[in-house]
Amino acid sequence: MAAGARLEAMRRRVRLSRVVVWTVIAAGPVALVLAVASTPTATVAAAQDRSSIAQPVTAVAADPAGYAQVFINAWLRSSADDTATAQARLAQSMAPDVELPAPVSDAQPVPVSVTAVRSAHAVAGAWSVTVAAQYGDGSLRYFTVPVATNTAGTSFTVTGAPAVVAGPDRAEPPESPYTVTVPDGELTQAVGEFLAAYLTGAGEVDRYLAPGVRVSAVAPSPFTTVTVRQISAAEDTAAGPHVPGDGTQVHIQAAAEARDRAGRWPLAFELILTSRSGRWEIAALTSPASQGGGARS
Repeated sequence: MAAGARLEAMRRRVRLSRVVVWTVIAAGPVALVLAVASTPTATVAAAQDRSSIAQPVTAVAADPAGYAQVFINAWLRSSADDTATAQARLAQSMAPDVELPAPVSDAQPVPVSVTAVRSAHAVAGAWSVTVAAQYGDGSLRYFTVPVATNTAGTSFTVTGAPAVVAGPDRAEPPESPYTVTVPDGELTQAVGEFLAAYLTGAGEVDRYLAPGVRVSAVAPSPFTTVTVRQISAAEDTAAGPHVPGDGTQVHIQAAAEARDRAGRWPLAFELILTSRSGRWEIAALTSPASQGGGARS
């Protein structure tokens, strides 16, 4: 009986071994198929990742206006009689071949501010930048600075001495679209209260806004009082004695006077207003140069 039990245990082990072998054989082709099927997808994905990483970046030539501005500021504060100053060394590092000026002591004050006002791209790698220098007595002097850039637009150098040129002519302003004078009434009151909340923090700005419009008050509030002096509109509807029907939109320009501890400041604002439920609401605060665009809402 003991021998029979041992024989039966051996048979079970043999049968179990056969099951394991056949399972491995059956699973082998399936695993192979899955591996083959998944490999192209992984390869394509990896190739796509590599292609996205290898996308070339095209450099755009940078405007050297700021570079010319820094140079003129340093150049005007330099002297050929003292090349060891920080300003002289800066000017020479930006324009190695440009001679420094030799001002007489106390004869010409240094500029209060220097601002680039125009850039012209002449040919590949060559720019001409016009820079304005403002002095303490209110006078202005304009310089043109030749600047060269590399092909990538990442490095600059001043290639010649500045030239003094005449300032730009005064341009004729475009005709204003605000030709309708708006008398005191609901519209002027709404604009005045909105500007007071917007600039002085007197009240909540949101209560004067049309639904869905978002305008944040200036913070910290720069002024103590704001007074609307005149309102002009582009549409005759704005000058009517009553608030028109819901959805009527008008474009206005408000001339205001703001005051703080430092003094009185004349300001101008362009706004779009919309009528709703018998009142005017601010639909947008636009930029002064925009006519029908640039709304902040």
